[in-house]
Amino acid sequence: AMADPSSFASPACCLTRHFYLRCRADFGARALRGTVALTARAEREALRCLVLDTRDVQVFKVTVNGQDAQFAFGKQHSFKGTPLEITFPNELRRGQEAIVEISFESSPQSSALQWFTPEQTSGKKHPFLFSQCQPTHCRAIFPCQDTPAVKLTYYAEVSVPKELVALMSANRDGEAPDPEDSTHKIYRFSQNVPIPCYLFALVVGALESRKIGPRTLVWAEKELVDKSAYEFSEAEAMLKTAEDLAGPYVWGQYDLLVLPPSFPYGGMENPCLTFVTPTLLVSIAVIKVIAHEISHSWTGNLVTNKTWEHFWLNEGHTVYLERRIGGRLFGEQFRHFQALGGWRELQNTINTLGDKNPVTNLVINLDEEDPDVAYSSVPYEKGFALLFYLEQLLGGPDVFIGFLKAYVQQFAYKSIVTEDWKNFLYSYFKDKVDVLDKVDWNSWFHAPGMPPVKPTYDMTLSNACVALSQRWIQAKESDLGSFSSADLKEMSSHQLIEFLALLLLEAPLPLSHVQRMQEVYDFNAINNSEIRFRWLRLCIRSKWEEAIPLALKMATDQGRMKFTRPLFRDLYNFDKSRDLAVKTFLEHRASMHPVTSMLVGKDLKQDQ
Repeated sequence: AMADPSSFASPACCLTRHFYLRCRADFGARALRGTVALTARAEREALRCLVLDTRDVQVFKVTVNGQDAQFAFGKQHSFKGTPLEITFPNELRRGQEAIVEISFESSPQSSALQWFTPEQTSGKKHPFLFSQCQPTHCRAIFPCQDTPAVKLTYYAEVSVPKELVALMSANRDGEAPDPEDSTHKIYRFSQNVPIPCYLFALVVGALESRKIGPRTLVWAEKELVDKSAYEFSEAEAMLKTAEDLAGPYVWGQYDLLVLPPSFPYGGMENPCLTFVTPTLLVSIAVIKVIAHEISHSWTGNLVTNKTWEHFWLNEGHTVYLERRIGGRLFGEQFRHFQALGGWRELQNTINTLGDKNPVTNLVINLDEEDPDVAYSSVPYEKGFALLFYLEQLLGGPDVFIGFLKAYVQQFAYKSIVTEDWKNFLYSYFKDKVDVLDKVDWNSWFHAPGMPPVKPTYDMTLSNACVALSQRWIQAKESDLGSFSSADLKEMSSHQLIEFLALLLLEAPLPLSHVQRMQEVYDFNAINNSEIRFRWLRLCIRSKWEEAIPLALKMATDQGRMKFTRPLFRDLYNFDKSRDLAVKTFLEHRASMHPVTSMLVGKDLKQDQ
């Protein structure tokens, strides 16, 4: 078996199959403390030890089947954390199981957890906590085999202040007063489908819910719950479409949770409980993000990349399914429009990272590379482009969805690598091996930069965006009078986003052009986060000083990395705003999500 370069665990020697977590959230100390009991099975004879991943976690005591066990921390690694080596009192035979119970406490600096004071929440009255474990942060909550190669079931009991609600990536299993503390309440959870540790999730806050479907509640702070219920009302229709495309939904509940604005991602596919950013509430990307997170219930959560080097297996297939759902809801031309937008997003990313950069390979090498630093749109969009290209090569959408459904069935509940995927593709399409052999697999998987082949895209919805962006690119000063608000009247919000994205792929427009664009289109008045983000980038890149405060505000009012990092980067690259960008970052750093703060720090050369 291939080792996971991002983990210290050796699942080939000893495999954790289940954990029972009992912990309490201490908002005063900003710590989760409690015990985690791991059911571990020896995978070879005469097993004497178990190595677990940890990062900034204290361990007080370890027992194995109730007997005290010796434990020691190994050498600390810059981003992987510190291995925890547990010695069994008695050796295990191959196939024998033991319960390894660890008494632990997380650090206030845990990279997995963000703690909020009441002032940082919408309601301003109660504190809030959420976790984000993908890719390698579960180890910063409790010791575990923090590799996607290992899947386990779990049961949890979490004690929280009684005015708050706890939710997890699991089905809810009741609540009761905490017998040891009358100010606390215990929430119970059960996850009976085996999951990798990165899908462990916990949130604690003053949350309310609204039922929006037979298996769906929307959870949010009171101020946002009704708006959220309205915005996410399509969830059940999307779930049914996804089931039709990919097979039965095995997770029971599908709830949605709206997090505080500092949540670093658009969404996170935690099982039974998708986490989403509140920036979606002022966005047309709602359908895209929810379709994406729903799709992960099959690709990612059921069939999982064995290491983060094969992340494209999770994300490429999920983007493919997300766009198939979009095609069902809005038509095939829309699916092609979104697909082409993805190709341009890939161009944009490769322009930023450099076309010789090894992190632009589809399959990357993570030896001594932090997966958080390597993260980009490449596994999503290069992965999607490969699947879209194969769809066109192998007989179209109906033929290809047959493969996808069979692939999910074949590898459900398992973790796999690219080679497994490719072998299955060849066996499924055994009558088309001659076609498959013409694919330049080596370039697709192992070459940096843009893919070796560009799929074919229906241009119907894209043509208007291309035409208008070209008019602006080619306009001379004397042509600026020819633009008017009527230019946009036939265009959807999706097309506006694409128009701005196309301009961002070109050299910056002259300042006079963006000033005229504001005069005729009034983009400053648009709150839609996807449009606003691209518009402000365009302004800063054209060196419009009036946009500096607006861009800084957007970069700090929310913390979604897709928005925050490029805005800060552009502000840093503009001489008139560089110092202010650094100063603003340093002022906000303490209240930012730990991963966002680390990555923006690197972008602004502030990482100590």
